Amino acid sequence: MKALLPPGWPRPKGYANGISASGRMIVTAGVIGWDADEKLVSPDLAGQFRQVLANTLAILAEDGAGPEHIVRMTCYVTDIQAYRASLAEIGAAWRETIGRNFPAMAVVAVSALVEPKAKIEIETTAVVSE
Repeated sequence: MKALLPPGWPRPKGYANGISASGRMIVTAGVIGWDADEKLVSPDLAGQFRQVLANTLAILAEDGAGPEHIVRMTCYVTDIQAYRASLAEIGAAWRETIGRNFPAMAVVAVSALVEPKAKIEIETTAVVSE
């Protein structure tokens, strides 16, 4: 896996502008912050974000992937201001769960998610070398 940074561009913080990878792709559906009983673990965005990361890693592990294989994430949030206000907690959850892997990412504000109390949903792509 290789992070792509065009010459002269500032280094992004917490994500990559692009990633080049080859191997077996693993793609998740939109994952939210609920537990195995389909109950949201937290009412706030940062708490749900932490659980989404844990859920995502559990899905990836089913085919031998870990956080180091994540190349792309798209995050859908219902409140962009809450997302911005939670960046310190989100960063801490990221470091504790994913570590120093920084995939290509996008954050998109949406009006609602299918689960009414969900505040964040993330789709992930991982690539495992063969």
